Amino acid sequence: MQRLIIRSLEQWKQKQNRKPLIIQGARQVGKTWIMKHFGQHHFQQVAYINFDNNARMNTLFSGDYDINRLLLGLKIESGVDIQSDNTLLIFDEIQEVPQALSALKYFYENAPQYPIMAAGSLLGISMHHQQSFPVGKVEFLTMYPMDFREFLLAMNQEALLSLLLNQDWSMIQVMKMRYIDLLRQYYFVGGMPEAVQTFIATQNMAEVRQVQRNLLLAYEQDFSKHIADKQTVQRVRQLWYALPEQLAKENKKFVFSQIKQNARSKDYEIALQWLKDSGLIHMVPRIKKPNLPLNAYQDNAFKLFCLDVGLLVTQSHLDASVLLEGNRLFTEFKGALTEQYVLQQLLSLQDHPVFYWVNERGMAEVDFVIQRKQGIVPIEVKAEENLKSKSLKVYVEQFEPERAWRFSMADYREQDWLINCPLYALSAVI
Repeated sequence: MQRLIIRSLEQWKQKQNRKPLIIQGARQVGKTWIMKHFGQHHFQQVAYINFDNNARMNTLFSGDYDINRLLLGLKIESGVDIQSDNTLLIFDEIQEVPQALSALKYFYENAPQYPIMAAGSLLGISMHHQQSFPVGKVEFLTMYPMDFREFLLAMNQEALLSLLLNQDWSMIQVMKMRYIDLLRQYYFVGGMPEAVQTFIATQNMAEVRQVQRNLLLAYEQDFSKHIADKQTVQRVRQLWYALPEQLAKENKKFVFSQIKQNARSKDYEIALQWLKDSGLIHMVPRIKKPNLPLNAYQDNAFKLFCLDVGLLVTQSHLDASVLLEGNRLFTEFKGALTEQYVLQQLLSLQDHPVFYWVNERGMAEVDFVIQRKQGIVPIEVKAEENLKSKSLKVYVEQFEPERAWRFSMADYREQDWLINCPLYALSAVI
């Protein structure tokens, strides 16, 4: 499979002042695979070291941070004669040896010629609690599940993707039903690599669903495995299980009292942070005023989304038969799946955080708001072809943005400040 993050890795490799690269992301999004794949295709050698349950590496990094001593140990462990000009060093499951995270600082300061990539399960949580993290001495890159572009590539639909990248709207419209069928499949399969591979190999939705169930079970087992406090484990589970129900609401603002009577946000602060650090949820904060920087205008309200649309479908127990029933899939849960899909694409296509807007009276809401270069773009999401956007009209009349986007199942159309774009062609305009 092709992962478009490769382009960012190639840019990292060519940097003159290259720092060790930490790839962040939830479990099973493909971090280990992409590091090995990149190393095999862009270096003569790959020295792969897995720190999970590795007493030798624990001992090696428990000593001093002398680079020559560390390199000798890494050469012995990997069985590779590590050379700075032709070898990629990969530190996998690096969170299992916190001293190895700290050592990245010394590699950057004393041996920057050695290219190093690092990743690990729940690395975000480990970094959050790591006291001696090498701030300013490493680079970060976040890896997400496969987006719709990557799904098209995996399905051998390079020609359809090419039409999107070239913005060939006349041909895109001709192929509209092909795109819609593939988008239906993506809604169910999602972007977790194992689920996509299973779908390609078997074309069996039941087997895909089993893969997704196994992934969800593995995530839930992590709650108990990596959280010591039983009360926090319980609250993490409550938040996790509440996602589909909260997204099914017309007003998708996350409400703690709907989890448990009299529940308060401060009771769930640790649980919420754990799920965010693990990469399992995405928080979209609310803003009352769309000014730069957007994060300066956010308040305490937010929407919570899942890691992946296919996993949300599985959590919601949505049957695969909806794929055979026209546009019903795109209207399930009052557009929750469509908002989940759009957010996933926004996160993978651009680097800025995503917000949503509500006016002071609470009578108008714009689904997403992002920074675009030096401007701010409101985004309306429609699950069908309905193009009535009262909230977007309120926003535009009040703030007069240079442009706005509406994503729906309708065809591409430009109307002064408003761009109407099909959901399947989102990547063509972002």
